[in-house]
Amino acid sequence: MAASEERLKAQEEQVDVARGLENRPVSAWPPGAELAPFQYTPDHVFGPGADIDPSQITFPGCTCVEMPCLPGTCSCLHHGETYDDNLCLRDTGLEAEYAKPVFECNVLCQCGNHCRNRVVQRGLQFHLQVFQTDNKGWGLRTLELIPKGRFVCEYAGEVLGFSEAQRRIRLQTAYDSNYIIAIREHIYNGKVLETFVDPTYIGNIGRFLNHSCEPNLLMIPVRIDSMVPKLALFAAKDIAPGEELSYDYSGRFLNLMDNVQMDKESPDNRKRRKPCLCGARSCTALLPYDSSLYSPLEKPDITDPGGTGL
Repeated sequence: MAASEERLKAQEEQVDVARGLENRPVSAWPPGAELAPFQYTPDHVFGPGADIDPSQITFPGCTCVEMPCLPGTCSCLHHGETYDDNLCLRDTGLEAEYAKPVFECNVLCQCGNHCRNRVVQRGLQFHLQVFQTDNKGWGLRTLELIPKGRFVCEYAGEVLGFSEAQRRIRLQTAYDSNYIIAIREHIYNGKVLETFVDPTYIGNIGRFLNHSCEPNLLMIPVRIDSMVPKLALFAAKDIAPGEELSYDYSGRFLNLMDNVQMDKESPDNRKRRKPCLCGARSCTALLPYDSSLYSPLEKPDITDPGGTGL
């Protein structure tokens, strides 16, 4: 047995962070390390204030039986194909600055489980490991090569309403890690669709991902059974074994600033922001910060005619 295979086998025999709820076990390093307690879930769960239960099936299925799911005939591919023959995301890198809506075939679809438009729902396909970083606390890395465009993992947790997300943010101290993410999808006529996810107490391995100003993952909202999107993370480049996985907490990619509305840096905002330790050449020195979650309790007007994506 090769040394790499022996190492992989030994790591699989360690405690599974995912508690058997993923396709593959997720090890922790160093051995015997104790993670802060949290309830593991591979999928979103219905949280306080949420408008829609993410477990409810709200989309009709396609009727592709004799023919494969293709644009023009499959109702799930109204916006075009998302994945290629190798199950890789078609648009990554600079061309992914403006992501189109992604709908996978769902449980009501008549196509089979081998349909090419079923990727995120298949779960983990690579061996990942939670590990102790030098200066950022816990992180997540891959133990094997991940080709560019492949699905890596979700960012799953409690789906919250805006008021609850804001309440939880306000309870945090300067020493607490913030896991709450706000996804804003700009749809039409300046309307914005918001999703708030918090994996602090109930979540998956996505909660261990660190921020980077030059990330190797790209987050895309993917809808399958529900209007509540799965926050899917794809490889933005080939990722080598042992490399830490990261994404941009702001929702931007590679610090693309065009048409992105940045927070006006008031003194209060700057005080709340934490230093970024990603070490990238383009590092902005501070972690991304969403001032809307600290705004007065009335929900702010976030309509935006520019359509900036996340």
